[in-house]
Amino acid sequence: MLFPTTTVGSFPKPEYLKKARAQHARGALGAEELRQLERKATAEWIRLQEEIGIDILVDGEMYRGDMAAFFADRLDGFETSGLVRSYGNRFYKKPIAKREIRFRDPITVEWWRYAQELTDRPVKGILTGPYTMMDWSFNEAYPDRRGLTLALAQALRKEVDALVSAGCRHVQIDEPAVSTRPEELEVAIEAMAICTDGLPEDVSTITHICYGDFAAIYPDMLRIPVRQFDLEMTNSELDMLGLFGKSEFSKEIAFGVVDVHSHELESVEGVKERVRRAAQVIPVDRITI
Repeated sequence: MLFPTTTVGSFPKPEYLKKARAQHARGALGAEELRQLERKATAEWIRLQEEIGIDILVDGEMYRGDMAAFFADRLDGFETSGLVRSYGNRFYKKPIAKREIRFRDPITVEWWRYAQELTDRPVKGILTGPYTMMDWSFNEAYPDRRGLTLALAQALRKEVDALVSAGCRHVQIDEPAVSTRPEELEVAIEAMAICTDGLPEDVSTITHICYGDFAAIYPDMLRIPVRQFDLEMTNSELDMLGLFGKSEFSKEIAFGVVDVHSHELESVEGVKERVRRAAQVIPVDRITI
């Protein structure tokens, strides 16, 4: 059986783009020159995905930096703080919610449209989810974490609607923070419902969650109102399959078979074995690789 294939969303930026972004940050390169290089890199990644046979493509996010700050910079109500450690030696400028959060203009639609024009295959629209945006920001505007999360959900729903109106039929809302505070899962579910309820039937909704204590939120996380879960499975050596064996995984799954945090290149046989193990636990008609 041939499984449909996709990727999570972001790809490494080529060296010429890294240098260009650094030059732009110093004021040594104009915005339009940077934009043209971002378009070039996007086109290169679209071509590569086509060449290796990916079915549902991504634009690679060549135009984005940090996944929370990128959206915060383009929503009204946020300001930017200093650098905060994300993990290891990675830092980001943590957003601060200072005022009421409001949607301004479409954030990703133009880039989604550009990528989609480069290929006949579907391209996912991808945005950072409201719970993760809240969790990765300072809150100085709302009385509690739930209030900020729901305000973000209302704003991001407008971005979802803009993508759908542009023709996007695969909308992925990334929520990597959702597994970090099990006691707030209900807030994440409530916020996701704002983002996805009432969308056309032909729109596939996806959430990506990674690197967390899934045992603390499974199977309750299946109540997050999306059609498909895009899950990192390989870094944990497929431990989550044990959870799925105890309580059925009732949604579609994009099953991660490559560990992006490893410097070792997976063997073909190793990837095949991961797919075989997935198919022993999850109905094959629900699996995307």
